[in-house]
Amino acid sequence: MGKNTLSKIQEIIFASSEKSESRRITALVKDKLIRKIASRVYTSNLEDEPAIIIKRNWYRILANLFPNALLSHRSALEFKPTSAGHVFLTYTYSSNILLPGLTVHLLKGAGPIEGDNPFFENLFASQEARAFLENFQVTRKKDQESKCLTVSEIEERLETIIRARGEQGLNTLRDAAREISTQLEMQKEFKKLNQLISDLLATGKSKHLTSPLAIARSLGEPFDPARIKLFESLYEELAGKVFTEHKVTDSDKHYKTFAFFEGYFSNYIEGTEFTVGEAKEIILTETPLPARDEDSHDILGTYRIVSSKKEMSVCPATATEFLDLMRNRHAMLLQSRTSKRPGEFKDKNNRAGNTEFVDWSLVNGTLKKGFEWYTLLKDPFSKAVYMMFLVSEVHPFLDGNGRIARVMMNAELSSKGLTKIIIPTVFREDYMGALRKLTRQQIADPYIRMMTRAYEFSSTLNHNSIDKMEQYLEMCDAFKEPKEGKLKFLQ
Repeated sequence: MGKNTLSKIQEIIFASSEKSESRRITALVKDKLIRKIASRVYTSNLEDEPAIIIKRNWYRILANLFPNALLSHRSALEFKPTSAGHVFLTYTYSSNILLPGLTVHLLKGAGPIEGDNPFFENLFASQEARAFLENFQVTRKKDQESKCLTVSEIEERLETIIRARGEQGLNTLRDAAREISTQLEMQKEFKKLNQLISDLLATGKSKHLTSPLAIARSLGEPFDPARIKLFESLYEELAGKVFTEHKVTDSDKHYKTFAFFEGYFSNYIEGTEFTVGEAKEIILTETPLPARDEDSHDILGTYRIVSSKKEMSVCPATATEFLDLMRNRHAMLLQSRTSKRPGEFKDKNNRAGNTEFVDWSLVNGTLKKGFEWYTLLKDPFSKAVYMMFLVSEVHPFLDGNGRIARVMMNAELSSKGLTKIIIPTVFREDYMGALRKLTRQQIADPYIRMMTRAYEFSSTLNHNSIDKMEQYLEMCDAFKEPKEGKLKFLQ
């Protein structure tokens, strides 16, 4: 056998009870095309250390050696071996298996139950609620060898769930744990989990918290001080001012026509580019274009929100309502992009160019603190443009932040019977430039003037049909790229 044969052999090969396969493996070993690196485990990689190879293929090896095992305890929350190479499986018996670079801890217990998840081939993983219960089991070992995370680590993971999914998300986890605790005979573990969740949600005693992150939550959520100063400066520019109110016709037909272009331009500015004809086909048929399923769903999701007078009449009265409202709208907007965690705040930092947005761990606190100045503003336009900048600047989601910011802005106006704001393509650089100036130089006036101009222009869009409004927008150069034209006012 030569190099061509070697290139066709998988890196990991397992011993087999089938005679033909067993003979093939023996021949490969004899020809020095593969080597044994652990019991029943061979590799075609003749260069790397066995520990490196096993670490790279740990999930494949576990699935083959321990079929129908359950990745459990800390491993079901971390989804990888510890840094010291320990991994924990619930299996039919208890044992510790030593492989090069990997220690497999088999823990006797119940196999997969309803709700547990396939992980890789024959390997399963405990569902989230079960994994948290498992991590409250008694353990004598410490650090990397312990099957359980520390209480502080568990607190931080639960606190992260609150930030990503809201308090309702944590209550949903608690309900699921309560439901399966009896089946798994983990009532004691549920009692510990329930108490900790109550502490985090301030529904019970909080003196037992140990994680700095959890303690910070109990004392008041941490926030980004630089952003709070920036929001305060925008508030001061807007406070006490009275802006022209552009009333809108009460026609349902006009509202839906306006909403069509509102959603069209809001997506276009973010790079989801369609022709008006394509967008019209998607909206009218409620059917995605086959070649652009996710982009089509973005158009549909945006339209469903902004075309609903009922949805766009809802404005938050409290900080909690504010966060929940954003998450709900985001879930509708990006329902087809599951990788972007629709309805959940970001779990890692994001940026645009040189702009680093608010750290993911400070999103909740920054939004809630920034919301305070929103509540102090009285003028509808002031509240709208402040809301838009607040959401845009924090960038609380992995994707869809600009669209959600404009939805939240326009709900402020629509709820008062005022025209919503469209940012046409030709006005994109004015819009982005003013946002950057406020972010980087703390100069609010260009942003306010830019939004005032967009508001005035949007008030001229009075047509009831998509075709007529499209013709009007074309005459205003609205569809042109910024370098190709300039926004025209014809009324």
